Amino acid sequence: MKVIIIIILSVEAVFATVQDSAVKVGSKKFTESVILGEIASQALSDGGVKTVHMRELGGTRILWSALLKGEIDVYPEYSGTIREEIFGGKLYSQMQLIDELAKHGISMTKSLGFNNTYAIGMNREKSLELSITKISDLANFKILKFGFSNEFMDRKDGWPGLRTRYNLPQVNVRGLDHDLAYRGLAAGTIDVIDLYATDAEIKYYNLTILEDDRHYFPEYDAVFLYRTDLAKQKPQAVRILVSLENRISAAYMIEMNAQAKLSRIPESQVASKALWQMFGIRDNVKAQSTASSIAQRTFEHLRLVIIALFAAILLAVPTGIVAAKVKQISKPVLGIAGIIQTIPSLALLVFLIPLFGIGALPAMIAIFLYSLLPIIRNTQVGLDDVPIGIRESAIALGLGTLPRLWLVELPMASGAILAGIKTSAVISVGTATLGAFIGAGGYGQSILTGIRLDNPGLIMQGAIPAAIMALGVEGLFGLVEKAVVPRGLRLKTAAQK
Repeated sequence: MKVIIIIILSVEAVFATVQDSAVKVGSKKFTESVILGEIASQALSDGGVKTVHMRELGGTRILWSALLKGEIDVYPEYSGTIREEIFGGKLYSQMQLIDELAKHGISMTKSLGFNNTYAIGMNREKSLELSITKISDLANFKILKFGFSNEFMDRKDGWPGLRTRYNLPQVNVRGLDHDLAYRGLAAGTIDVIDLYATDAEIKYYNLTILEDDRHYFPEYDAVFLYRTDLAKQKPQAVRILVSLENRISAAYMIEMNAQAKLSRIPESQVASKALWQMFGIRDNVKAQSTASSIAQRTFEHLRLVIIALFAAILLAVPTGIVAAKVKQISKPVLGIAGIIQTIPSLALLVFLIPLFGIGALPAMIAIFLYSLLPIIRNTQVGLDDVPIGIRESAIALGLGTLPRLWLVELPMASGAILAGIKTSAVISVGTATLGAFIGAGGYGQSILTGIRLDNPGLIMQGAIPAAIMALGVEGLFGLVEKAVVPRGLRLKTAAQK
């Protein structure tokens, strides 16, 4: 197993060296963060700083951990989130907050110019019907259905604290994606959601923001967090980030969010227009064509699948052979592979982040682990099914253990082994879409972005090519079977069907 992990690490290192000298800007998986990440990335690039924007990496903990580890150098954050979520609600003053960040090797810009506080919202008609204007009014309506973003459900400054501060009795509370919550509210399946004060959807869906009459939510001034050593390595980068301070008003941020989410203008173009208006930086950003986008995602997806599947074959086929020959280890080996297979994909990715960080590497390792069981099981079954008569004939001809395995048993089992590899390959194509949650790219990136922007076209740009790739895998292995599996075995299998 260690050897296989080293192989994956080595191959991934070849791709990683391309980005080593670039300033890596991260962003969370909501539109405003992506826009701010684009603004920083484009401003840095215009200033001569080589930059990579790692978009939609997840929530606060993933970005903060990546920043501490040096996997990213900069990302947009909010002062309230830093105090409440990262530092556990400690009442730091501004200077104390800066000092505490410095202990972790992190620096912070001043406010970018707006406060994007959390808020609680309802459909305006519903709030008027029930005369609900304040958060405290919710305590009188236990039957209301709450739908909060998954991060808000767990944050120290989220639902747990809000429920305690306002003594809210609701039990019908569910966690879901922030963007899906708006659609649930519009459809009437939920009644109350959490909002960001600069969300464009507040006006679009005609929502009422409930008064925080017990002053639960702190201020969430938008800032950039960056690694302190960036000032020494690339001082120009820090100067550019500082130049963005106090340049973006709340109204302007709402407008940019609306352009991206409601008018479906790509975030890169929204950011480019903002930089032109703020600094006169020329618009050099061109919209990526659909064909170019699909080609890029296809390369990323294939990279994840091919490397992980190749590594799985290297480990699983020999393991299946040993399991077939040494019956004492057969059940334990299949048991371990089976347990891995039952771990939910997202949970496995989360488990792997502390060990391997974010990006393609943990996604490849997750795909590799999910690919093991079908190959191991089919290899063992294929070898077990080799007729005893054929084995005895090979022994009578004087073939030793290894020649018998290589010349007789493996060719006889090749159909079953290829079937296991094909199954793993199809599983890998599907599992690879989840890599987008941790910045691995692939078709999942288009799907996630499409969900976030409520853009069915983008969702299809990821879903349809993924389905086509899975069908292509089926066809490819059909050709491989003709080349590898002895013709007599193929005819026998066809006759049995």
